[in-house]
Amino acid sequence: MFVSVVIPTYNRLPILEKCLLALECQRFSYEVKQFEVIVVDDGSTDQTCSWIANNSELLPHVRLIKQDHGGPGIARNNGVDKAVGDLIVFIDSDLIVTESFLQNHVSLLKRAWLRRGDRLCFTYGSVINTNNFDYPTSERYKISDFSWAYFATGNVAIDKNVLKDSGLFDPSFKLYGWEDLELGERLHQMGVELIKCPKAIGYHWHPALSLDQIPSLVRVELERAKMAIVFYKKHPTIRVRFIIQFTFIHRLLWEILTFGGAINELNLRPILKFLIRRGFPGLAMELLRIPLNLLSVRQIYREADLNGLL
Repeated sequence: MFVSVVIPTYNRLPILEKCLLALECQRFSYEVKQFEVIVVDDGSTDQTCSWIANNSELLPHVRLIKQDHGGPGIARNNGVDKAVGDLIVFIDSDLIVTESFLQNHVSLLKRAWLRRGDRLCFTYGSVINTNNFDYPTSERYKISDFSWAYFATGNVAIDKNVLKDSGLFDPSFKLYGWEDLELGERLHQMGVELIKCPKAIGYHWHPALSLDQIPSLVRVELERAKMAIVFYKKHPTIRVRFIIQFTFIHRLLWEILTFGGAINELNLRPILKFLIRRGFPGLAMELLRIPLNLLSVRQIYREADLNGLL
């Protein structure tokens, strides 16, 4: 079996270095003949491309593809198009994997293919969130790391032909969010089975919350809300409404928890600052998620109204 790992990246060089070096340490049995790592640079303005070129001896499995900035969905499509392998593994450029990562995906998939008699399935690995840049793999699994997502491209492996039959990622998702879950809906409609692969572990690094991140987090939530309506227009189902929080229940929940918006990302700053200084950035982030969810849900309803969906 030939495995192609596809990684879109955009201005993530410090953590991308760790990501790629970890992939070069993979250990395999006879089941894997070869593997490649396709890095699709989505128009980065840092030193991503030059670093990869200057470190080719350390990265013998890496192939670099450059494109104009178009978003992760287009980057992944580009990577799949150039992939040699018959198995595609998607990870993000801020994910650090263990030495047995690819082997665990391959072994479980091969058993599933034999059991099913076809290749209509994919494996979904474990993602452990961490803000420890120096030693990301030291983080332990937490309840908050559990995900209900059906198809999230942070850590999945799928047959290349099944992926192509689904139509790949929709390029109409031009802003942040939902392009992978939308593809997941199409895979779900095809009857593609999700198989959990807890031994394929990836450590997802993101910096600990700081107050100067808040404007960026707000921007991301508003972008996600706009793309949520693109998602819903393609799949106008109750299932998708719950996924994107486009329900009266969600709106009521976040309105109540923020007292109708009286608690927001601005007046929470003193509490967030206190928690961060005391060494609890994770708790501060969970607290901040409450008004961020309200912003998102309100924006979803505004976008729905503009699109004649209310």
